[in-house]
Amino acid sequence: MSKQTKLNLFDFTMIVVSLVIGMGIFRTPVNVAKAVPTPFIFFAAWLAGGVIALCGALTYAEIGSRLPVTGAYYKIFSYCYHPSIAFAVNCIILISNAASLAGVALIGAEYITKVLFPAVTESQTIEVVIAIISICIFYGVNLLGLKMSAKTQNVLTIIKISMILLLIVPLFFAPHANLPLADHLTVHTTLTEYLKAFGIGLVAVSFTYGGYQQTINFGAEVKDANKIIPRGIFIGIFIIITLYLTINYAYYRVIGFENLKEGKNIAAIMAAHVFGDAAGRILSVLLFLSVLAYVNVLLMSNPRVMFAMSEDGVLPGIFRKRNNQTDVLVISLSVFAAACVLIVFWAKQFDEILSFTIFLDCMGMALSAGSIFFLRKRKIQPPGQNIYTMKLYPLLPLVFISAYTFVAISIFVDKPWTALAGLGVLSAFIIIYFVTKKNHD
Repeated sequence: MSKQTKLNLFDFTMIVVSLVIGMGIFRTPVNVAKAVPTPFIFFAAWLAGGVIALCGALTYAEIGSRLPVTGAYYKIFSYCYHPSIAFAVNCIILISNAASLAGVALIGAEYITKVLFPAVTESQTIEVVIAIISICIFYGVNLLGLKMSAKTQNVLTIIKISMILLLIVPLFFAPHANLPLADHLTVHTTLTEYLKAFGIGLVAVSFTYGGYQQTINFGAEVKDANKIIPRGIFIGIFIIITLYLTINYAYYRVIGFENLKEGKNIAAIMAAHVFGDAAGRILSVLLFLSVLAYVNVLLMSNPRVMFAMSEDGVLPGIFRKRNNQTDVLVISLSVFAAACVLIVFWAKQFDEILSFTIFLDCMGMALSAGSIFFLRKRKIQPPGQNIYTMKLYPLLPLVFISAYTFVAISIFVDKPWTALAGLGVLSAFIIIYFVTKKNHD
């Protein structure tokens, strides 16, 4: 790749921002507010999540720079770990992606249900049905061979950032809805309870900050990698932290901390509070449309990941099967869509999916970040190329791995059955690997 075609600072910064900002910020603040006792810990969790994301992004950037291969995020497992671990972790990454899609579909369903059925008080069943219908519709669209263009993705990213900025506007003229931010520890709350609450809050924060790990795929495609990568990541993460803290302050000021704990479609509530009910309904529709686009993108991208894994022998050859007329990966698409529907049907609520997907992510993120120690020890890097080498090694990857270990423990303490389900999925895939290997032998 010529230097002229490589990514510059602006390109790479925008990639970092677009990888992270999704639909979570329009729902997960509710989960964080429910988990923590005070506004101070609420904002501390969001700030800590940004610092963790910065450590992770810098770690993944070096991994991608040292091992610049297509689909690097899943290929590093087979390079650095036992094949059984590589197979199991790669599979749980796909399950985690399916859970993320299911969770986001439920976020959209929560918003649109309030518009379509405003009088319904118990709407869980309706939300599940709408989420499943959304997945099925775009499964059908993808079977027809529809391809999402890069321009559409750029437009959607701009729409999402614009909606965040629109929600920040009320800060400048909306009245205060709650007490000042300052708060104090009460005699009835121990430090251990605060630490537990902080950990549970980080679960939702981790979901909202997720996506920066994909910087691993751009390590060899950035001009002057040693300079551009750290600058782009610092600027990108700073933009994200600023946006997230500001919009959460907007929620806090306009809706109020206690009310934030109770609402689900908080963006629409805030829009309605400031601009009227009509604005709340319009925003709900826009958010639902953004969710549908996200569902479509994941249904398009993950079957291609399964195809690549099949080419490498991580998944069976049947996942490479294409439709002769539409060139669609029918088996991969069908399996992934079915997994999404099953997770929606099983979990039924965004909160349950959130814990499940983050617990799976904790295993994948900790192991993938840990690969940097293997790559450095073996001095792996492309010959004759200028790679990015992070500063403060090994502190940054150790902070990142420790943080995700802490989040996993928090989930296990708060929802042990959900964590055990995640461990069961990992164990099942390891068993499948050895059974399949034995049959092949």
